Amino acid sequence: MVRIFKTEDGMIHQIEEAESGCWIALTNPTATEILEVAERYNLDPDDVKAPLDEEERSRIEIEDTYSLIIVDIPMIEERNEKDWYVTIPMGIIMTDEALITVCLEDTPVLTVFMDGRVRDFHTYMRSRFILQILYKNASQYLQYLRVIDKKSEVVERELHKSQRNRELIELLELEKSLVYFTTSLRGNEMVLERLMRSEKIKKYSEDEELLEDVIIENKQAIEMANIYSGILSGTMDAFASVISNNLNIVMKTLTTITIVMSIPTMVSSFYGMNVNPAGMPFAGSPFGFFIVLGFAAAISGLVALYFSKKNLF
Repeated sequence: MVRIFKTEDGMIHQIEEAESGCWIALTNPTATEILEVAERYNLDPDDVKAPLDEEERSRIEIEDTYSLIIVDIPMIEERNEKDWYVTIPMGIIMTDEALITVCLEDTPVLTVFMDGRVRDFHTYMRSRFILQILYKNASQYLQYLRVIDKKSEVVERELHKSQRNRELIELLELEKSLVYFTTSLRGNEMVLERLMRSEKIKKYSEDEELLEDVIIENKQAIEMANIYSGILSGTMDAFASVISNNLNIVMKTLTTITIVMSIPTMVSSFYGMNVNPAGMPFAGSPFGFFIVLGFAAAISGLVALYFSKKNLF
């Protein structure tokens, strides 16, 4: 899908044809749309298609007629009726006439610009527009990291009650999301460092503060992801140990009960053997059954009392 936007009189408008100073948003474009945009702005089609590869790494490519910036953006992915967090690449191509963004999906990072919810946003101010996109991207990471932290607290409270595998799996999924975020944020940090050093992409004095804000916001997101990942990893290890310890307690109790219950079984097994009754104690007594039963119960009681004093129940 191709959408074209341009700011006029301080307002963002969607237009039908590309003009100088416009913004072209490509969302999961077809091969035809990629070729049309590449031919119009003298771009390498492979550079336009690069952000559509989910495994594409963050980087900057400076060509003679355009510059390509690829960063990872956070996205929500629905699996098993639950929201999980992943990252996908997004490409920003700056030419002399227009700014082009390429992404596999619609993302909140760009929709806020499309809806006109960003102050001091102009499509023709391409360098500033790039920095605003990167700033919004870092802010989106921070927002999702706070959501992940709250979700982990909810799952932790559920674990205190049930301690089932499902909650541990949810924590594992959240930890995977944090790993994705940390890896992507570090890649974006390298892009920002090269963006600062690059002379091909113009940086105006009024945008220097914005660039610093982008770098600070990205570093803060990295720190938060590392902190949350460490907390989540420690929580998972602790609950795994608790569950393992509870299992050991259950197995110990069952083993103790089995030993106590095996004594009457052994006594009854002796009396159930096919031997001469005359040789069996109490075989001739009319109360023999109750005597043997009481004897087995007494031994089981003594063994149970011993195990109880040893805290094995």
